Amino acid sequence: LQESESENKLDGETASDSESKSEFGGSSPVPTSDDTPEVLNRALSNLSSRWKNWWVRGILTLAMITFFFIIIYLGPMVLMTIVMCVQIKCFHEIITIGYNVYHSYDLPWFRTLSWYFLLCVNYFFYGETVTDYFFTLVQREEPLRILSKYHRFISFALYLTGFCMFVLSLVKKHYRLQFYMFGWTHVTLLIVVTQSHLIIHNLFEGMIWFIVPISCVICNDIMAYMFGFFFGRTAWGKLSPKKTWEGFIGGFFSTVLFGLLLSYVMSGYRCFTCPVEFNNDTNSFTVDCEPSELFQLQEYNIPVVLQSVVGWKTVRMYPFQIHSIALSTFASLIGPFGGFFASGFKRAFKIKDFANTIPGHGGIMDRFDCQYLMATFVNVYIASFIRGPNPSKLIQQFLTLRPDQQLHIFNTLKAHLVDRGVLGSLEDA
Repeated sequence: LQESESENKLDGETASDSESKSEFGGSSPVPTSDDTPEVLNRALSNLSSRWKNWWVRGILTLAMITFFFIIIYLGPMVLMTIVMCVQIKCFHEIITIGYNVYHSYDLPWFRTLSWYFLLCVNYFFYGETVTDYFFTLVQREEPLRILSKYHRFISFALYLTGFCMFVLSLVKKHYRLQFYMFGWTHVTLLIVVTQSHLIIHNLFEGMIWFIVPISCVICNDIMAYMFGFFFGRTAWGKLSPKKTWEGFIGGFFSTVLFGLLLSYVMSGYRCFTCPVEFNNDTNSFTVDCEPSELFQLQEYNIPVVLQSVVGWKTVRMYPFQIHSIALSTFASLIGPFGGFFASGFKRAFKIKDFANTIPGHGGIMDRFDCQYLMATFVNVYIASFIRGPNPSKLIQQFLTLRPDQQLHIFNTLKAHLVDRGVLGSLEDA
């Protein structure tokens, strides 16, 4: 009995956890197995488990980075499709955990309603995105114009249908569990779907706002693992006992340096810095523009304290590189807390990984737990410090108004410019 109690304490389980398990029919954790390909198992059979895991993670990491480069080469539309696929897979992994833990009651329509709500939320977000970024295309096509006009009402009607279906599916004696799973689904939607659409919004601002933050998280993950593997001695915390302070600090400095270098390289290419826009003439999506000031080399004075160290008085760099310091710092210091959050979630349900999709890495959600937190930060950062009014979008919306509305706006704008002295007097104009 004492041994059982001590095991429970080590796992972080309390009396209330045990009571909850008995109330909900007991938990059956998702089984985990060695999903390493047989070819790698045979090739690495002579190594210790520690080094075998190192090589497996390394090989699969290189494969994923190569795949990442390929989809970047294929363009923004393919990237958005990949984001959508990752979102669906992450949602599936989290919902599957809930189903495996509480499947004994065989709740009616649980999985069906979960996927239905996923469809509703995606319809809402993608509809908002299409209307916002491709307003001209929407206004040109009659069906799209109707769907855009009543988009929010249709979205609400779809959700309301799912809500009524949930109420009708309630079963006596299992009300509490069903509402628990209802909340599980909605929290999953909030974490996965909402933030995946923020990634797409970042992508529309320019591929550089998509690639640099994601690459910084990947770099921090790799370098923190490398520093921790070779130099780690001091455990970071109880939630992730394998993570060390040496890895945390080494990952921080490596990521900031990596962010500066990657930003310098990408800032010189329009395909990375220009926003994704729809071209009415060619009926296609284009990534071409005159680079903004963020992506034009400027000269900066080096602080006097550092001049004697580096031997320079000035340095030429892109303004975006300064922003990359903020992005890489967040990826190194705050981003890992997304991983700690995921670790706490897995420990709560006594599972090692969300799934066995990627050998040596776990599920897709295990690789993207920090990315979603990073995407939210980038979206907030752009809205707070970067994005301003878009003249082309304002003109597009202006052209869809009635002639009397256009004339009213024209006269108002004209009077405003005269008051500011930009134009001559109203009589001269």
